[in-house]
Amino acid sequence: MLCGISACSVAPQPESAKTVAAFEVPLPSQAERDHFLEVLRNAAANEGFHVDTTSNEDLEQQARVSPAFQMTLNAAVWKGANDDEPIASAMDQPDHLGQVWICFFKGEDVALNDRFRKAVMVEIKRNWPETLSLPIMPTGAIPLHRDLIRTPEGYAVNPTEAYKYQLRSGEGRSQ
Repeated sequence: MLCGISACSVAPQPESAKTVAAFEVPLPSQAERDHFLEVLRNAAANEGFHVDTTSNEDLEQQARVSPAFQMTLNAAVWKGANDDEPIASAMDQPDHLGQVWICFFKGEDVALNDRFRKAVMVEIKRNWPETLSLPIMPTGAIPLHRDLIRTPEGYAVNPTEAYKYQLRSGEGRSQ
């Protein structure tokens, strides 16, 4: 029985799936979200990647079934025709609707992923200059929105919440 239970444990994530950068992009309207997806698709196509998105109808249905899963955008950038490797993900959630978080992964080809991230972020910051960086925790996670505070450099973990993320003094700032 113990072997069966241990087989159900969480598998470690590959190094290529590590989050290396994350940003919050203000996309309050459908037109803004559509434009964002166009920017994402163009940058992805330039590197041979593709973008998958959840349709607005599916997002609305999901919110009707469970308001805890309300989103206005849910997209992922993939390498490979069969979604072989995640490159980036972009979504908002109920506690930051209209503020889409885009996360970039290290990838198997680090230089290719870096090139994509830099290119798409130039366009994102040009179109949405209010874009803010998000801190990435030592575990690779991004803190809960309610545990963040806005700083001139981007978001940082609220010092009163740092214990939740096992941070030492000075850690938890955007990079």
